[in-house]
Amino acid sequence: MNRDWIATAKTLSQALPYLQRYADATVVIKLGGHAMGSDEAMDEFARDVTLMRQVGVNPVIVHGGGPMINSMLERLNIQSEFVDGKRVTDAETMEVVEMVLSGLVNARIVQAISEQGGRAVGLSGKDSGLIVCEHEDPRLGLVGRPTRVNPRILRDMADKGIIPVIAPLGMGDGGETFNINGDTAAGAIAAALKADRLLLLTDVAGVKNAEGDVLTELTAAQIREMVVDGTIAGGMIPKTETALEALEGGVRAAVILDGRAPNACLLELFTEHGAGSIIRKG
Repeated sequence: MNRDWIATAKTLSQALPYLQRYADATVVIKLGGHAMGSDEAMDEFARDVTLMRQVGVNPVIVHGGGPMINSMLERLNIQSEFVDGKRVTDAETMEVVEMVLSGLVNARIVQAISEQGGRAVGLSGKDSGLIVCEHEDPRLGLVGRPTRVNPRILRDMADKGIIPVIAPLGMGDGGETFNINGDTAAGAIAAALKADRLLLLTDVAGVKNAEGDVLTELTAAQIREMVVDGTIAGGMIPKTETALEALEGGVRAAVILDGRAPNACLLELFTEHGAGSIIRKG
């Protein structure tokens, strides 16, 4: 008998306790970076989330799209201004953001899942009052911070075996459209759903200590200490802030993991060693 077949069967057998552990669990996944960078990576991600849904997990996908937005703005010759490293989003820019996120990017993810045999529906935070926002910073224009999340539509989809694919947009109380940071939107949705896991796919291996080693398990207190002493810096700060806010909102654990790793989500959920840095409240 072929050794590869035996190894595959053994892997499936060893995954049984984790398959049982996550049966009917809600897992919110922030998709961005490498996993969106090529058709091959997108197909692999789509296959993984379709498998998750097949074995009883309820995946909810929130995606980014920064590079695609930048490319479209350049093609349309729309100039951007930045405040503290963040793009100022005026009405003209917002039209492009919505077109790219709700149209091009969202449709691509939904199609990839459908091609793998999954059932996915694309929506944005504007649909059915999913995400209500306020201005994050008036200087940034139409950049929003979630104030209310109504997850009813997401629960209805889960009951029907449908995978929601969400563009990070929201509505203001006055009806205006807001652009939301993808990590922030994913954290707010995970908290509203009281998700079992929030998976933040990035282009790094996880949270590292001062020596550069990836830390596989962390508490919220340790994260705060590492931010204060400078061990966590740069782009990792907003990701860990999102994780901590999600934990405070009722998410059981948040994981910062390497989206470049093949089958990263499956490794994190269904193997003993996981695939990144898991952060728990205490």
